[in-house]
Amino acid sequence: MKSRLIISTLIFFALHTGMMSQNNKKSIQEKSNDNESYFLTDVSYLNDAVFMGRRDSIAAPYIFPSIGYYDKTGFFADASVSYLTASNENRVDLFLISSGFIFNGPQISGGISGTAYFFNEDSYNVRSEVIGDITGVLSYDLKFLEITLSASTYFNKESSVDIFTGLKLDRTFYTLGNKLLLDPGISLYAGSQYFYQEYYSSSRLGNRKGKGKGTIDTEPTTSTVVEIKEASEFNLLNLELSLPAQFYHKQFIFSITPSLSFPQSSATISTEDTIIKEDLKNTFYWTIGVSYWFYTKKGN
Repeated sequence: MKSRLIISTLIFFALHTGMMSQNNKKSIQEKSNDNESYFLTDVSYLNDAVFMGRRDSIAAPYIFPSIGYYDKTGFFADASVSYLTASNENRVDLFLISSGFIFNGPQISGGISGTAYFFNEDSYNVRSEVIGDITGVLSYDLKFLEITLSASTYFNKESSVDIFTGLKLDRTFYTLGNKLLLDPGISLYAGSQYFYQEYYSSSRLGNRKGKGKGTIDTEPTTSTVVEIKEASEFNLLNLELSLPAQFYHKQFIFSITPSLSFPQSSATISTEDTIIKEDLKNTFYWTIGVSYWFYTKKGN
């Protein structure tokens, strides 16, 4: 069943506060049925929040439980809470809800989703100024390779919307009697950087919103005005390698996803006093989790 792959790609941006590449819920055919409606619960841990290759200088590790309903008609809804576990920063940092529609064909599959974000006002997550997105996905299965195209519109609190596009190439391998799934892939993402400009304006360069680790000790009397020269430009932002692994046991899914991000297109950050050329660095991050799925009605 391709539906979980499509859902995971649709909500990749939403739950991937660096998050949810680990929730790449490709199912094994013998374990599920496209003609059934089901619930999917999940508890996962992310060691750092990375988005479009960008991250805060302070790690943002999360524990995030989620629950979703996936109807046999193709409609789905998902909700997740992200709890920040960094030292001196223990709090609920993000709540989000996502819903949409997916379709499956012999070779072509796809869907569309909408997501609303509710960040803690003290969040230093790189996407803390995002309030919502709309994402569309289209996949073509060549048997030896799957090609997935995605497009997203991101809505920010105080600036213009961001447009992102993505290309993912992956191949799924099954072993241990179809209980173990490996899905190595490479992804490219391009887009604008208004989200990044808002992040710097609110959370960096003296404008931290709270106290504790990842913040300054005193509140500034005035905010630093920040502009990113490339914010409106459409550039290649990230190249990423990932190796999701999932083990299926009855109704449980145990998953781990190591990812290596190669950020592209350094930003030119301007303030009243200085101009900074961003020094991008490659980032290795990972997620681990356990899921449990069940039909809404046995034999539905």
